[in-house]
Amino acid sequence: MNKRNLEAMAIDFIFRETIGALTNARESIIDIAESARAECLRLRSAVIELQKRAAESLEAVDRLEREADKARERLAEVSRDFSLHSHAAIRHAYEAAGKVQVELTIARERENSLRRKRDELERSLQNIEKVVEKAESMVSRVSAATAFLTENLKRMADQWEGIKARYQIGERVIRAQEEERRRVAREIHDGPAQSMANVVLRVELCERLHAAGRPEVTQELAQLKALVKECLRELRGIIFNLRPMALDDLGLVPTLKRYLENLREQEGCPVTLKVTGKETRLGSMLEVAIFRLVQEAVNNARKHAQASTIQVEIDFADDRSVSIRVEDDGVGFDIERLKAEWFDRESFGLMSMKERIELLGGEFDVTSALGQGTRLVARVPYDGDRSDDRPADGAG
Repeated sequence: MNKRNLEAMAIDFIFRETIGALTNARESIIDIAESARAECLRLRSAVIELQKRAAESLEAVDRLEREADKARERLAEVSRDFSLHSHAAIRHAYEAAGKVQVELTIARERENSLRRKRDELERSLQNIEKVVEKAESMVSRVSAATAFLTENLKRMADQWEGIKARYQIGERVIRAQEEERRRVAREIHDGPAQSMANVVLRVELCERLHAAGRPEVTQELAQLKALVKECLRELRGIIFNLRPMALDDLGLVPTLKRYLENLREQEGCPVTLKVTGKETRLGSMLEVAIFRLVQEAVNNARKHAQASTIQVEIDFADDRSVSIRVEDDGVGFDIERLKAEWFDRESFGLMSMKERIELLGGEFDVTSALGQGTRLVARVPYDGDRSDDRPADGAG
């Protein structure tokens, strides 16, 4: 496969990812619409049931109002001349009037309550119907966008010319991804992480203030503090995975050392790092690409290879190129079958690494066999110190 075809594959891969995201979004919107439709049916049934009950309650109120009128007339008749009626008849007239009045009051309250519930359900039904309408409209728009993008993918595959243009597009995609990771990492670092650290201090203060109270309070606060500290540790891990800030400040090798040391100490990962040649600071995009390559390769070995050793080697050659090797003694896999299924698989790990390295002008190869481990090798040229393309503020 020549370089022209490989670059076309890179563009095709990017578009496939985008189309996949749009397709997943469309499926999610369809699920929302289906759920909303089901809720519409439920609410319609509930509204019909409440309308029926409200009508029955109204009939009961009308009936009780007629009975109340009769009871009042009888009571007025008795009250005009008590001497003409027995004590029992007078008492019965008063009790009947009071009873029917109580029943009428309860019936009216029931009718009002049912009417309010009916009105609330009708409003909810109207809102859900709007959601269904919007969801169906969004499904239509996303479907149109997916179809449009798919058609443009075919056209670009035929019309795209110029290796330089393809390279620049791929580089911009990678740069945009890393800039987004950098932005998210900075926001989490300056926001939630600081807030969590402050919570720990406040909890410690609460421990001292409540030390004289019930012992359960102190125990609960201690558990809460431990939980918050754990959340803070995980949050910092997320920040590192999103964008290792040390990559901009210290460079590739120190950041890799820190990353692999953490894996060994915290997760018992059997990984080692060997660096040869004259260590050199590389361009920001190149350092990011190599770090991501090692990160994903090591993670693949940890999760799938069942390896007892994972070796990472970085070699800075005299010909202004850097070579990366990640090798494990795990279970291995059928590499030819994997290559044949790259575009049909849901996971594009190895292909993504390959495309990223080749878009930067490098070479990538992976060898593996069942029961014989896996070896990943990449080589990328560099132009010496390219600190000019690093972030101006030095932040991650």
